[in-house]
Amino acid sequence: MKIGHLDTDQRVLVIAEIGVNHDGSIERAFQLVHQARQIGADAVKLQIFNADRLVHPSSRFAAYQQNRTDAVDPREMLKRYELSDQALLRIADEVRSHGLLLIATPFSPEDVPRLVGIGCDAVKIASPDLVNRLLLRHACQTGLPLIVSTGAATWDEITTAVQWLTARPIDFALLHCVSSYPTPLEEAHLVWIEELARLVKVVGYSDHTDHVLTGALAVSSGARIIEKHLTYDRHAAGPDHAASLEPEAFREYIRLIRLAEQVRGRSGRRVLPCEQDVRSVSRQGLVAKRDISSRPIEWDDLTTRRPGQGVTQTLLDRVIGHVPVRPIQTGQWIEADDVA
Repeated sequence: MKIGHLDTDQRVLVIAEIGVNHDGSIERAFQLVHQARQIGADAVKLQIFNADRLVHPSSRFAAYQQNRTDAVDPREMLKRYELSDQALLRIADEVRSHGLLLIATPFSPEDVPRLVGIGCDAVKIASPDLVNRLLLRHACQTGLPLIVSTGAATWDEITTAVQWLTARPIDFALLHCVSSYPTPLEEAHLVWIEELARLVKVVGYSDHTDHVLTGALAVSSGARIIEKHLTYDRHAAGPDHAASLEPEAFREYIRLIRLAEQVRGRSGRRVLPCEQDVRSVSRQGLVAKRDISSRPIEWDDLTTRRPGQGVTQTLLDRVIGHVPVRPIQTGQWIEADDVA
């Protein structure tokens, strides 16, 4: 899957999500973009929303949000993190100036043109909107690749979304996600990545744990896209800081991802060049235990020795029960042309 200049078949895409960790400050957003580049991320992700449009007056805080804000309701909290079109353009320019890919999450259909307007390389669909057909339709119309999270979704909801998206002329990936902030390690369920891989070609992990190892473990499970929140301070006020990593921890997170990517390797079982020497000296061939002449070769006539000269053991059936065409002496390698 191509996202900008990056092919997920060739390199795991690591997304540093700024989200709302900029606290409504362009300067803070610039700082996080700069840090994303320094720690080795491939992309930065923004969130695009309008609080008045997104949140109904009847909405309530999620439990994890209640102690992380002094706002009276979700709409007031989100308004603090809104970014104007001008602010989004400035941040987008900053992202590109650092050579990073730009990804954004729209939360309403009206946000999609704003995403296109700042030149995003892909559209990220948040977990709650896996079932938001109206938003998905607008996102598909951009022609950009879609990265779709699956947190708090049933298997039927996921498969229904996959069927609907597959019928559209777009590339998309599914991210395993657990919608808990932060996610306890025992609830991470990385094995679900392999289940998603049965549905689509490209899978990944939107990681809300607070551990540096989980991204690497996800890559070992087949993830080709890793998304993680980046913060300047995990103890700062705000809904997402606690489920984020600070720059130095994120740097280690990425280092482990790259190590896991290297260790996982590529599919397609084959004999590797680095194995050829050991293979040639340690495989065993067939050797005569006694002189054999003018009679069928029996099991007890043979033994094996290194290196694997002559007939290999995989061709044993071509030897047992056959009469040698010439006498075979004790200790002699059995060659293919020794038997008729």
